[in-house]
Amino acid sequence: MSLLQKDIKSFLWSVRFPVFILIVLWLIHVYNLYFGGNLGYWGIYPRELDGLKGIVLAPLVHNSKDSFQHIISNSVPLIFLSSMLVIFYKRVAYPSFFIIYFLTGFTVWMFGRPVYHIGASGVVYGLLSFVFWSGIFRKNLRSIILALIVTLVFNGYFLGLIPDKEGVSWESHLFGAFAGIFTAFLFKSVLEKEELDEEPWYDESEEVKAYFFPRDTFELTKSERIYLRQMEELKKRQQAQDSEGTQQWTSDFS
Repeated sequence: MSLLQKDIKSFLWSVRFPVFILIVLWLIHVYNLYFGGNLGYWGIYPRELDGLKGIVLAPLVHNSKDSFQHIISNSVPLIFLSSMLVIFYKRVAYPSFFIIYFLTGFTVWMFGRPVYHIGASGVVYGLLSFVFWSGIFRKNLRSIILALIVTLVFNGYFLGLIPDKEGVSWESHLFGAFAGIFTAFLFKSVLEKEELDEEPWYDESEEVKAYFFPRDTFELTKSERIYLRQMEELKKRQQAQDSEGTQQWTSDFS
């Protein structure tokens, strides 16, 4: 098997989970659309016991009134971001996905408006936020590049955090983003092998730090700093005198 074939096989194996999730979403949507299913009640209904099931089921259901617009708008970023997660953050991919999934749903149930909230957009915002803030928290070249990529590709998604459209669960977007930040912070120290092997941008041993104030400015009183300076000057004079005495002694001896 060639190297290219191995890379393709590894890629397909990595994205099996995102593809599976996408297939489930579409099967449910097709059933709901063509077989008269009314699955809107699967959504999250905040602060009602019956609405708790939506924490698990709501991301799997999309609006059937607009046929495919809702599910397509979520499918593209979902497959892209979840694939990015399982490829570049292998060690934390699955726990991160499910923390974002359930934490988003729970916070919407706790604080959302009393209407049914459906769709995978909250998970999408959580994944987007995770990749972006991982770049902030991890501070290595690899994670920063990934953060820049999602910022450029999905920059328009920031408008989804504003409650300006009727029928859109901006709460899912907002709490999904918070869930992504929390998860990125939670796993910021769990680095991938590629991140551990990454060469530093510069040699830290050669870095010379310059400070505007002396390092002990706020640690010592003024009188203590004067005393220390006097002691340093006295020490220097003593060393100079010792050096002169040594030179004189050497000269007399010779």
